[in-house]
Amino acid sequence: MPEKMDLRVRTRRFAGPGRAASALVTLLLLAGCGGHAKGVMTPVAVANPATTSQVDMLVATTRQPSGDPATLFSGERSPTLSLTDVAVSIPPDSRRKPGTVQWPRRLPPNPDSDFAVTRVRELPSRDEARNWFREHTADGHVLLFVHGFNNTYEDSVFRLAQIVHDSGAQATPMLFTWPSRARVLDYNYDKESTNYSRTALEDALWSLARAPEVKDVTILAHSMGTWLTMESLRQMGIRDGGIAPKIKNVILASPDIDLDVFAKQFVELGERRPKFTIFVSQDDRALAVSRLISGDVSRLGAIDPTAEPYRTQLERAGITAIDLTKVQSGDRLNHGKFAETPEIVQLIGQRIVKGQTLTDSQVTLGDGISAVVAGTAKNVGTVAAATISAPVKILEEPVSRRKRPKLGETLQSGTGAAAAAN
Repeated sequence: MPEKMDLRVRTRRFAGPGRAASALVTLLLLAGCGGHAKGVMTPVAVANPATTSQVDMLVATTRQPSGDPATLFSGERSPTLSLTDVAVSIPPDSRRKPGTVQWPRRLPPNPDSDFAVTRVRELPSRDEARNWFREHTADGHVLLFVHGFNNTYEDSVFRLAQIVHDSGAQATPMLFTWPSRARVLDYNYDKESTNYSRTALEDALWSLARAPEVKDVTILAHSMGTWLTMESLRQMGIRDGGIAPKIKNVILASPDIDLDVFAKQFVELGERRPKFTIFVSQDDRALAVSRLISGDVSRLGAIDPTAEPYRTQLERAGITAIDLTKVQSGDRLNHGKFAETPEIVQLIGQRIVKGQTLTDSQVTLGDGISAVVAGTAKNVGTVAAATISAPVKILEEPVSRRKRPKLGETLQSGTGAAAAAN
């Protein structure tokens, strides 16, 4: 086998009928899931506020209002951005396991044992949103969460509340929720909804960057939400030659992004980029399904971070990668480990949001992943090897100087090298 080759050929050579059948079975299982209680957005009173915790968040959405206070917003698309002040009560730690969302078994929810919405207030103007930030941004740090595929409005609200509470992040929470129909078979609709929402997210990021109360922004994006995040940042980079300086950190958890595409997105952010951290897992069954329906091209969140040339490429690009393959969690699809593993979500809140590297002796993550996480680059703080898909030449060479390859040419140092095997 030649030393240099188009890695996409190698990827597809090992993608046989067994893998396709397994992915199809997973898709069918997903479609058959019963789910949890629906319609939890109607506020309830908390009888024992001293025993519960509360997470206040600003929610921005491109979803269409549902007209029902129990759901607030549907999975359809709205031409205007809606802003809402939402408060979520979280039961005592003695009543729940960290990393889990305690969905109510019946409605209305019981705040002593369930996650429960305690306040919903529409913010019809940007001035009111700015006032909200003045009231809630004590230290100037903002954590913006962008959810993934197959999420309702309430799914994303409760997930962000859980992440903020369990991580201990000293940051103002903001949610950007895009129009997902929350149906497994609507994957393509959801993907187009992320494209529909690109400019709205970019505008929201610019608003944060211009707010005097905000010192820095960390973006935490999951699954298909990582595509939306990269596209919005790419737009910002193309318009302005780089990313707004206040956007300090970008965390991509289980990124559902074609490797070739991520390579180009990363370059087109411009020379002024935030710090990137990527959480990957080779046993992610949801990304296996995504790969199957996306032309059998590997997804960024499912590659092997120990394989070259990616290890070296990531170090040179300054991107941190954390491999969660050996981490056990309660997620049977292995797609939400970043939020459902207490040590990982605490790492996000206590280290990454503050812009700290992950290669020093202060990182303690528990027996489940202590053997997986290890620093490899003195200058960029790479964890558990390289996960970047873009080759070094593309990362270092300006877009205007690159030559377009001829049709069929092996992209040994171009975007074709991005498609590594799972």
